[in-house]
Amino acid sequence: MALWQDIKKTFSAANNLNRLIYINIAVFLFLSVVSIAAYLFNNETISLKVLKWFSVPASFKALAAKPWTLITYMFTHKDILHILFNMLWLYWFGKIFLEYLDQRKLVAVYILGGISGAIIYILSFNVFPVFTSLIPESVAIGASASVLAVVVAIAAYVPNYPVHLLLIGRVKILWIAIGIFILTSVMDFSVNSGGKLAHMGGALFGYLYTVNLRKGRDAARWLNRIIDSIVTIFKPRKKKMRVTYNRKKTDYDYNKAKAERQEQINRILDKISKGGYDSLTKEEKDLLFTESQKKN
Repeated sequence: MALWQDIKKTFSAANNLNRLIYINIAVFLFLSVVSIAAYLFNNETISLKVLKWFSVPASFKALAAKPWTLITYMFTHKDILHILFNMLWLYWFGKIFLEYLDQRKLVAVYILGGISGAIIYILSFNVFPVFTSLIPESVAIGASASVLAVVVAIAAYVPNYPVHLLLIGRVKILWIAIGIFILTSVMDFSVNSGGKLAHMGGALFGYLYTVNLRKGRDAARWLNRIIDSIVTIFKPRKKKMRVTYNRKKTDYDYNKAKAERQEQINRILDKISKGGYDSLTKEEKDLLFTESQKKN
């Protein structure tokens, strides 16, 4: 019980980026334990059945029986190298993502990018003749579509962000994202073509998400509202005593507020130097405009 309490505490204290990684690792460990048990009891069928319970199928009929797989597949990995590289990419680009956008947007891009990847994968298998014979048995797993959505979204948001690569040096994040997309989604297309189509779906969502965000439209706001509603249901309610009082603002309070505001301005200016004015959110642009009016 103590171990479980420690796990819950670690998960609760983590940011959303780490939580996504923890969930992927937890599912991988669970499937690994099932696989070991199936091997020991000489019943590999059990392992395959459990894996299929998490995997998104190409068949519309199978999907109708397991609609939850549109979500579970993006947290499911079978091979150690598969989850290792996906989590490394998610961590590296997720850290950059959180420098400019908030944690709620990260979760939304991850989930909707994964769903977009699944939809492209399913539609492609049911439209293109080359996949017709594979539909009944084909399934997809992995966080690659979700990770590519995050990679492309932040690369499109701050294309000039500098990343230092070993033996290469300073490279703009845009070129790294393009390189990752070509390597994982275009090259050797006939090998794991279903997975590559899912990658394309995730990348497309990431790009469109940023295009809309720059226009002041958060395409994932509705999902965040749903997540908030679910969290509110399971969150224990605490009675709060409301106390209101007025007091005069002291010089200390004034100077503290002024320093905090200046720190915000400095952070915004630093973002402009790295990613340009377009990398700012609407709130940051409004704050910068307000400050400029004060000085005029």
